[in-house]
Amino acid sequence: MKMSEGVSMPQKKLGNREFRLMQLVYRLVDHMHPHVRTRADVLGIQKGQTVIDYGCGPGRYAVELARLVGAGGKLIAVDLVEIALQETRKRLEAGAFKNYELVLAHDYDTGIDNDTADAVLAIDMFHHVTDTDAFLQEVCRIAKPDALLLFSGGHMLRKSRKAKVDKSGIWELAEERREYISYRARA
Repeated sequence: MKMSEGVSMPQKKLGNREFRLMQLVYRLVDHMHPHVRTRADVLGIQKGQTVIDYGCGPGRYAVELARLVGAGGKLIAVDLVEIALQETRKRLEAGAFKNYELVLAHDYDTGIDNDTADAVLAIDMFHHVTDTDAFLQEVCRIAKPDALLLFSGGHMLRKSRKAKVDKSGIWELAEERREYISYRARA
């Protein structure tokens, strides 16, 4: 369904039951194949950066991202579901991190200031986005001009994800690796 200009379709939002099921599956996967740290380490995150984990879910990557940006950096975890932010807070508090902020998004509006992020991560969440242009425009707004948008993992074929991002005309491919795809905003 095509929406009229200026109106975006709301994002898919998990209910608490679906969220808890997803959280259980992630715990099992992470127990059997502990790869979150190694996966986070290859994303190129640097000390002192401001990184946005867009669609943070149960905070699987939050601790590693907070570790990577260090005390002088900041992790901003964004999700549409309050329970996701609660779970993310628990993980970060358990690690005694203080360099984070939690943001409850309203559809595609994060309320984050313009030009905030050095990197925006979209890890295994893009398949939930119903209005690609609205999502990519919001990410472009909150990202610094030289920031990277990184996609990693997911329930969407890489080819499909690339086609959607390319079609938007907002971002251009910066790097493609086995672990992730990164984009920079078009000038």
